Amino acid sequence: MSNTDPNKSTSHCEGLQKKMQGVSKAHQLARVLRRSSSPILLYSVSRVLSPCILEDIQSSSRWRGYFNSGTIYGNYMKKECNLQRNVCRCQKCSVMLRASFSTEAGTAESSVTAESVKELYDKILKSVVDQRSAPPNAWLWSLIQSCANRGDANLLFDILQRLRIFRLSNLRIHENFNCALCQEITKACVRVGAVDLGKKVLWKHSVYGLTPNIGSAHHLLLFAKQHNDVKLLVEIMNLVKKNDLILQPGTADIVFSICSQTDNWDLICKYGKRFVKAGVKLRKTSFDTWMEFASKIGDVDALWKIEKIRSEIVKEHTLGSGLSCAKGFLIDHKPEDAAAVIHLLNQTVPDSRRQKFMAELQMLVADWPLEVIKRQKDERRKELAATLQHDIPAMLSALSNMGLKLDVNVEDLTRREGIFS
Repeated sequence: MSNTDPNKSTSHCEGLQKKMQGVSKAHQLARVLRRSSSPILLYSVSRVLSPCILEDIQSSSRWRGYFNSGTIYGNYMKKECNLQRNVCRCQKCSVMLRASFSTEAGTAESSVTAESVKELYDKILKSVVDQRSAPPNAWLWSLIQSCANRGDANLLFDILQRLRIFRLSNLRIHENFNCALCQEITKACVRVGAVDLGKKVLWKHSVYGLTPNIGSAHHLLLFAKQHNDVKLLVEIMNLVKKNDLILQPGTADIVFSICSQTDNWDLICKYGKRFVKAGVKLRKTSFDTWMEFASKIGDVDALWKIEKIRSEIVKEHTLGSGLSCAKGFLIDHKPEDAAAVIHLLNQTVPDSRRQKFMAELQMLVADWPLEVIKRQKDERRKELAATLQHDIPAMLSALSNMGLKLDVNVEDLTRREGIFS
């Protein structure tokens, strides 16, 4: 009679059955990955299966004794153990999967990122040209992040073209690179000053397999804003239109900011109409910039049109839009309406912004009149100066009656030197 404990035997049986189920699931995963059309390396599939389950079963000296059909299991395990030549330990599998399958920049291993752009370029080139196999995505991400000059950017676009050809001819992948990678490429181009290459990312049809997206356009627009480059702004917006990229509220923020910084009223009106026509819901910051510009140059017709659009999207005034309306009322010779708007703002402004509110009021009375008068044509200057000279004190008086007193001296605008020259 065997001295084997029946309970112990049953426990080992159940344990082995669970491990065999793990092997089966691992092979199902491998078959799914092999059928996938993903551009990721197919050789990585063979690394998914870990022999740890097999080794646990093999290491047991009792498993053959628990099954009368040991031959069946033995033959199966002998066949499966051949996989051990091409697999790694379990604790290493997750690292390898991340390096091979992820499209995120953070997956690049430190040993890879330490390499120069030329070394990474050579490794990718050797993989696609000599070995005819897809290189790990981490190499391309690292190459993009390591670009430090124009020469590096040129190598990047050369390898992108080669990868595009390889994906089409060898992997039968017709899709472009994803948007996340394309935005990183644009950032790299901006970082090294290769804006002409960055603009190629916006092309709908190119030899590089890039996906044009509005996020890439934003990186280029921010570069134009940093350098007050109106010409680049126009070029980017033309590419956005030509390649059917969808305008976003963030796009308007950047575009309006550039136009305001460069004092280009005609351009901000042109693009403002384009955003409105496209159905873009402009942010409060965009309306503030647009309306403040209109009030600064004294174009009240445009100001009230913008205000009408704003009121349909945003119900409450900001300090910028409200004070712009007050300036518009002063130009229209309506000081009481200007005071009413300011009084409403005074009631709704939070305590955290009250100091800024008072500073803006001081500028409205002391600085804005001179600015708007200087921007008028000669025949309009004296008329507007006389209007503001009369209406600003009237507005202050109305505010005082409403309980808001400002200690501001109103200069004689009709006699101020320089504004009529």
